[in-house]
Amino acid sequence: MEGVLPVPLALRLRDAGLRWKPASGDRFAVPDRDLDDEVFVLSNMVIAVHESPDGPVIGFNGTTEWAMDDLEQSEAIWLPREDQLRELLGGTFHMLERTSGGYRVELTVGDRPLVCEAATAEEAYGGALLDLIRLGVD
Repeated sequence: MEGVLPVPLALRLRDAGLRWKPASGDRFAVPDRDLDDEVFVLSNMVIAVHESPDGPVIGFNGTTEWAMDDLEQSEAIWLPREDQLRELLGGTFHMLERTSGGYRVELTVGDRPLVCEAATAEEAYGGALLDLIRLGVD
């Protein structure tokens, strides 16, 4: 899915110490259950548009998938959005720029620059955050 942090990078972030407090609107994946390519979104309810003879109707429905099942949070992997990644970078974030090969994120850690380049903005933000975590920067 375009605009989504890749699961392998999300796993590296989690393993490096990134913690997730699930909230409505968060995206996540469930690896190792034949659902690796599925992206789920936390929501209080499912809302769908249905066609009726009088025109489209917006329907408010209960959860349709896994209606009776639970999933341990540890079995899910958070896929932070671009805005969430940028927020996690905090005051170290300097800029995001488009390059010929994708995107480049620049941070300032102390008085030195830290740069991460990747194919997508989410990957560049995620890579920069991984570097920050590994450096022990809060």
